[in-house]
Amino acid sequence: MGTLRTSPCNLCPRLCGARRDEGERGVCGAGADMVVARAALHFWEEPPLSGEAGSGAVFFAHCPLHCVYCQNADIAAGKAGKPVSVVRLSEICLELQAQGALNVNFVTPTHHGLAIRDAVRDARERGLGIPIVWNTSGYERVEVVGALADTVDVWLADFKYADAALAKRYSNAPDYPQVALQAIEAMATQAGRPQFDEVGGLPRMRKGVIVRHLMLPGALGQSKRAVKLLHERLGDAVLYSIMNQYTPVMPPSALGRFPELARRVPDDEYEELLDFADSLGIEDYFWQQGPAAEESFIPAWDCTGV
Repeated sequence: MGTLRTSPCNLCPRLCGARRDEGERGVCGAGADMVVARAALHFWEEPPLSGEAGSGAVFFAHCPLHCVYCQNADIAAGKAGKPVSVVRLSEICLELQAQGALNVNFVTPTHHGLAIRDAVRDARERGLGIPIVWNTSGYERVEVVGALADTVDVWLADFKYADAALAKRYSNAPDYPQVALQAIEAMATQAGRPQFDEVGGLPRMRKGVIVRHLMLPGALGQSKRAVKLLHERLGDAVLYSIMNQYTPVMPPSALGRFPELARRVPDDEYEELLDFADSLGIEDYFWQQGPAAEESFIPAWDCTGV
């Protein structure tokens, strides 16, 4: 598949070829610089990632996927954040460790994968000892997963769609189902079965894969297909997280184009999806209740920690 590179860029499945070091921007919106909107303790990931101490979340601006319903749309569009160097990102990792973070959690990192790899290598040489989490949409190239074998400890990957038509409608990525599934299978092969240690009397994930599926309004059938497909292909080699935190944060103009996304997921539909997961024999998975679908769970993009 050739050498991975930022310019002309081939880091994500879009393969846009943008010459980012010459001032061009990729489909993701990113140029040559890493841009970070927030680097702080984050308490709303799955329990073995956040625990009581928090996950050290580093939120990157821009995104290769640009889902129409993205709750982080402002940073996905590059409207917040400031440039950081490889050296500064290394320092941020160490600062999060010093704050007691259970891990360093890179959120939407794909388009800066090679620079992040360099920063992690430098931070480890300077004493970084907590796990690295790659928090991704799942829309990854298998080659990039392989290139990060010595960088990433825990893969936190979405599997958004089992249906190509829905992937095209909401993310302009009809190839998403097969691309993401192949990438997640590569992550599972690379990381192995989930491994844990203990911090403060609670389990912390040190290795492995968590696959998230966010249920969307009016898409119960596609969610069932997604969960079934994942379980058929991956079994208990990964952990599953079935989420109901979809929040309709789109502007009215966008909701006018996608009226089905103007509501939250009804509780009874979410319960039906959980019952379906049980029927497949998925014995243990993460699920959400109560205030998970609240805008208050969206952090402030104020460059804290950057």
